[in-house]
Amino acid sequence: MWALVESGSVSKIYTRPKQLTLGDVNYPSNIFTMWSASELEAIGIYEVVIDNTNYKDPNYYNNTNQSFTFADNKVTASYGTATARLLEDTTVDGKVVKGIRPAKLVQVNNEAYGLLQSNDWMVVKATETSGTVASDWTTYRTNVRSTAQSMKTKINAVSDVDALAALYVYNDDDPPTRPLGEFPTPPTS
Repeated sequence: MWALVESGSVSKIYTRPKQLTLGDVNYPSNIFTMWSASELEAIGIYEVVIDNTNYKDPNYYNNTNQSFTFADNKVTASYGTATARLLEDTTVDGKVVKGIRPAKLVQVNNEAYGLLQSNDWMVVKATETSGTVASDWTTYRTNVRSTAQSMKTKINAVSDVDALAALYVYNDDDPPTRPLGEFPTPPTS
């Protein structure tokens, strides 16, 4: 990303190389990739430095649009203070605004459903033929259900968006783990 600086302030942002006219001179789009930084700066084009200090995960926060400043011969794009998204579904001006907790609970249910659905045939076959399901599969299916319940309990226990986001952060262990936990792996039999 580049910025055109005129009279000491940012006047235009270029998100991709493009042909441009400055004064009476037409420049091809390849100046953005072919010219050095000092050559571009000589005509007022500066590469934008992104400052993500205030940027937060958009799954949990609403970020502001970037603002662009020119100082010390550098253009910086920075975000304002991010605000937490709603934790619960809320009605605003007669419209339901979806919260992130209900969506996370649905996500856990859907993942558990998908893990169980792929081997439901074993249970159906055992029921229809008066047979049995291998014990490693019944243990796995029980663990999927209990893991889903544990995850939903943890999600329901949080009091704010920061705590919800923290459930999904992996640590530096080998292998990495997260407070929310993981679903079990299916048996190989």
